[in-house]
Amino acid sequence: MASPRSRSTHGRTARPGRAPAPAGELRDGFKFRGGRVALDLTATLAGRKRAAPSELLVEPRDLARWLVAAGLGPVEPAPTASDLAHARELREAIYRLVTCRVERRPLAPGDRAIANRWAATPAPVPQLAADGQRAWFGAEPAALLAAVARDAVELVGSDLADRLRACSGDGCAIVFVDTSRAGQRRWCSMLGCGNRAKVREFRAREAR
Repeated sequence: MASPRSRSTHGRTARPGRAPAPAGELRDGFKFRGGRVALDLTATLAGRKRAAPSELLVEPRDLARWLVAAGLGPVEPAPTASDLAHARELREAIYRLVTCRVERRPLAPGDRAIANRWAATPAPVPQLAADGQRAWFGAEPAALLAAVARDAVELVGSDLADRLRACSGDGCAIVFVDTSRAGQRRWCSMLGCGNRAKVREFRAREAR
């Protein structure tokens, strides 16, 4: 199994990368409905419950797009095919870990090892730019994936794990953090799965 790579910045000055201020649930073709960046990475394999899921991270440039949409980019240097393979490996390990938490099952040692290995990789350093906005230093693909892994470790290993929910929307496999006071949220998004479920319920009542 490949190990995370870290590119040395020795001998050159790290340049800050300005992270955009992403907003909204749909950004550049990706869904951001999990409430945590680690959960949003798992949503880049869409339609997990279907016979043929849709891979959204097809090429290295797709990973670069997702990192920017997630507020972690821009990425420098551009991701490679190896970075893409690492991102998919980390994504699937995170998905299995959070699913185990939702279903109250023990965590698989292999998945813990992948998340822990990436979380131990040097992550980008957040800095305040002159205009008061956040900028990243060391925003290389491996460092940005390390930031996602650390988010996963913090989420799965904290009390927030008890708030992890699997969306009950028809065919939806998104796992999200339920921040509602009652802790009984059913859908990853009221604008998406929640709205469709309510429309179906309304039509079913009208048909009676």
